[in-house]
Amino acid sequence: MRDAYCVSRWKKIAPRNTRMQESEKKRCTVRFEPSGLKIKVPVGTVILEAAHKAGAYLTSICGGDGYCGKCKVIIDAGQFQSRPTTLLTAEEIRENIVLACQTKILSDMIITVPKSHALETSQILMDTDTRRFSELAAEVQAGVFPFDPLVQKLYVEMSEPTVRDHTADHERLYLGIRQQIDAPIMQTGYRVLQRLSRLLQDSDYKVTATIGRRGKCTEVIDVETGDHSKRNFAVAVDLGTTTVVAHLMDLADAGTLDTEATYNSQINFGEDYIRRIIYAEQNDAFDEMQNRIVHDVNNLIVTLAARQRIDLHDITTVICAGNTAMVHFLLNLDSTRIRREPYVASAGFVPPIRAAEAGVQINKRGLLYCLPSIAAYVGSDIVAGVLTTRIFAKEGISLLADIGTNGEVVLGNKDWLVCASSSAGPAFEGGGVKHGMRAGNGAIEKFSFGSSGAVEYKTIGGAPPVGICGSGLLDTLAALLTEGIIDRTGRFKTDGRPEFSEGEEGRQFRLLEAGNNHQEIVITQADIDNLIRSKAGVFAAIRVLMESTQTKAEDLDAVYLAGGFGNFLNVERAVTVGMLPDVPPEKIKFVGNTSIAGAKTVLLSRKALDTTEKIANSMTYFDLMSHPGYMEEFTRANFLPHTDLSLFPSVTFGKAL
Repeated sequence: MRDAYCVSRWKKIAPRNTRMQESEKKRCTVRFEPSGLKIKVPVGTVILEAAHKAGAYLTSICGGDGYCGKCKVIIDAGQFQSRPTTLLTAEEIRENIVLACQTKILSDMIITVPKSHALETSQILMDTDTRRFSELAAEVQAGVFPFDPLVQKLYVEMSEPTVRDHTADHERLYLGIRQQIDAPIMQTGYRVLQRLSRLLQDSDYKVTATIGRRGKCTEVIDVETGDHSKRNFAVAVDLGTTTVVAHLMDLADAGTLDTEATYNSQINFGEDYIRRIIYAEQNDAFDEMQNRIVHDVNNLIVTLAARQRIDLHDITTVICAGNTAMVHFLLNLDSTRIRREPYVASAGFVPPIRAAEAGVQINKRGLLYCLPSIAAYVGSDIVAGVLTTRIFAKEGISLLADIGTNGEVVLGNKDWLVCASSSAGPAFEGGGVKHGMRAGNGAIEKFSFGSSGAVEYKTIGGAPPVGICGSGLLDTLAALLTEGIIDRTGRFKTDGRPEFSEGEEGRQFRLLEAGNNHQEIVITQADIDNLIRSKAGVFAAIRVLMESTQTKAEDLDAVYLAGGFGNFLNVERAVTVGMLPDVPPEKIKFVGNTSIAGAKTVLLSRKALDTTEKIANSMTYFDLMSHPGYMEEFTRANFLPHTDLSLFPSVTFGKAL
């Protein structure tokens, strides 16, 4: 029996001022197991906040609002005070399982964090990305964009001054640089200028100049004695809401040297960026948000540099792509209006800055570039996707979809581009689903019923099933429909199957029986409703763009699926449930992490950077929140696959009708 008990429901048990005074006097020691992390916090601190401060990760898709039910922990010892909730079963309450976001600490405590909270960086996607994106440099060198890195190291040999050549040292360096590159406008930093003359004399006027492109100006970033032109490295970063990915590049030969990824440590403050903005506003934590993401980026850079035995001084550039909010967090720009009308960003086109100004640890005078974004909800990761897929240069019409918590879509060709972003909700990342989870070890990623009706599934890593990730949930929805277990509205049918039962959350269907090494896995009616709303949000955004441009499914030359979730979708099942347009499977192409692919392309070519700016400037953004047709499209898409079956001529329903 655990030495823990709940002293009361969540209510005032003393006058507010008295309780504040007591909290200031008394602090409680909280230990999180199995990590052993400890923290001292005032009486009355919510467990989720204590976990944040201790560095103990707890899943919290709703950001602490108490409606996702994912932050369950076990109180092993201590007194606590919990708010009533319907998200815990009677058995869980008896076992002292609580929601961390709804439980206050009243004494010293020992808390067990279940394994379901563990963050595991999946190597499956990283391995795929490593192979795909290591080939990008060959494409750049082949002439798609000229090889012209944003930051270069040039070995410059100059004639020494004489009584007949009175050219000043600074201008002499400029002349030497201009003999190698076209740089009509140049500038030099004060610190470099101060030490330049002595350095040139000491090196017999043979130096390496590091130059960076800042708009139309070429800046002399640094000057070193001798020839170091082959020691020029850069890091491309995908600032994902969930995962941060970094690729180490050799700017001398355009090669990819190494890759690394980590979970975004801001995740403690909310699974999506809107939750993080809310948390930062309520807790004056925007500095903390910046510190978290900068720390993640620095850890990746240091890891890559150490592994390749590269001095940080030789890393002269970092380039980032990501959604608009993540770029704002990185630079500590005001992100509050991203979530409020009129839904605008502080900056869409961020000029190059000193990386050190943002706290990024490379060469102390190195540059940090951020790709341009389009709107508050369509960021530079989507611009990078358009660049990588080359939609902007194609004759035919293409569709790009990057599906996660938000579903960003782009439609167009060389003559026009339109884009939109729809909230898909957290369902495809496991949120709001009873046994949903991220794509980690043991997640069911493929699910179907065989010809005999028996369940067939595959888990990530071949591990015993723990839950279902996004691709598996989409498979499950399609399988339930074609097997006739649910109808086109998503309602469970009443056919007396033994897999049906009544659970704490209502009617549910058993997908997997409990085994020796895994729990029973079910899907509830509420889960199905959430999944249908998520797919409807994505498809409604696609329909708004297609209707507004009078584009039919047969007009699409290609449908590109970007991001981790899109990379593992079963295309036919995505069409069956009505998330993607009904086009021939061969037109649907998986393009992986186009965010980092685009960032790498820009690193290697100044023209590619100019192209991203043209893409961002030329794209028309559809604000779905104010669009008159969006809610109608969303309502129509809340069926399987849709209310208008003529949009899905290839879909057959088996036992569903």
